[in-house]
Amino acid sequence: MHTQGPAMQVSAVNKDEYPVLVDLWEASVRTTHDFLSESDIQFYKPLILEQYLDAVELRVARDPSGKILGFIGVASGNIEMLFIAPEHRHQGIGRLLVEHVRVNFAAKKVDVNEQNPQAVAFYKQLGFREVGRSPLDGMGKPFPLLHLTL
Repeated sequence: MHTQGPAMQVSAVNKDEYPVLVDLWEASVRTTHDFLSESDIQFYKPLILEQYLDAVELRVARDPSGKILGFIGVASGNIEMLFIAPEHRHQGIGRLLVEHVRVNFAAKKVDVNEQNPQAVAFYKQLGFREVGRSPLDGMGKPFPLLHLTL
């Protein structure tokens, strides 16, 4: 299933494109997750490639040439990841991907790093509201998560 945007399409991703996703993840995290140390980034990077991408239903936003501009991962109605290439932020890509998984995968929940106020504001702008908080992330690290739902 492809969703047409102004100049983007949402599509599935091939496993051989995972290295592109990991590079995009790292660039995005370095831009938006200033609370993470270099060692934190190096801790999560292999997990993204080796575990996390296979644990979710992935969709990517592509430009007309097929270049990946961002990606989203969903599992059990929960948005598990959403990352946009830094040079393509604020162009509607995140909104397009969230809307796609809301409609096609009934994704209505997301956990977002409390220390990433831009992401918190983004989801609240899309209608998500806070329903809870955890002091640790899924790996037990001290990065509080806000639990949001539509």
